[in-house]
Amino acid sequence: MGFSLIEALIILTVIGILVGIAMPHVDVKRFRMNEAVREVASTLARAQYRAVLQQHDVIVSFEVGARRLRIHEDRNNDGLVQADEPVTYFALPEGVVFGRGPAPPLPMGLGPVTFRQRFGTPYVTFHRNGSASETGGLYLTAVGAPEASDARAVEVERATGRASWYLYDGKAWKRGF
Repeated sequence: MGFSLIEALIILTVIGILVGIAMPHVDVKRFRMNEAVREVASTLARAQYRAVLQQHDVIVSFEVGARRLRIHEDRNNDGLVQADEPVTYFALPEGVVFGRGPAPPLPMGLGPVTFRQRFGTPYVTFHRNGSASETGGLYLTAVGAPEASDARAVEVERATGRASWYLYDGKAWKRGF
């Protein structure tokens, strides 16, 4: 027992109509922003893990204009990039930039990146014991005319180096999971 060609076409047409009705209700921007903040928090956690595992500093610089993070494994802990020290980059996803838009700031600062700067670029250093050089963080928002609810944030705790992420729901900052 099977389906005729006409029955299969009718089923596909009904599915197409249902998808067409449901698609405008999917908030793609929200999913993009949540994925971006999770990826940035994971990148920071991997940098911290690498510092503990390799027993040397890992410096994460935030290149705001280029919309990317630079991860430098500082094997001799001198703060300078040497030819034999790995440097990798993590680019923010399409449609995401550093900044908080119209959302209010968290206590960590105004942003877009609240870590101190060296050579005009904000950075945080993860040490071999897992701690960070300072408490600070960054904000992410959508490109263009962002709404307050597009804002996301990542905050790094100095003592533990832990990166936590937050989302702004239009009324208050809430910790993400």
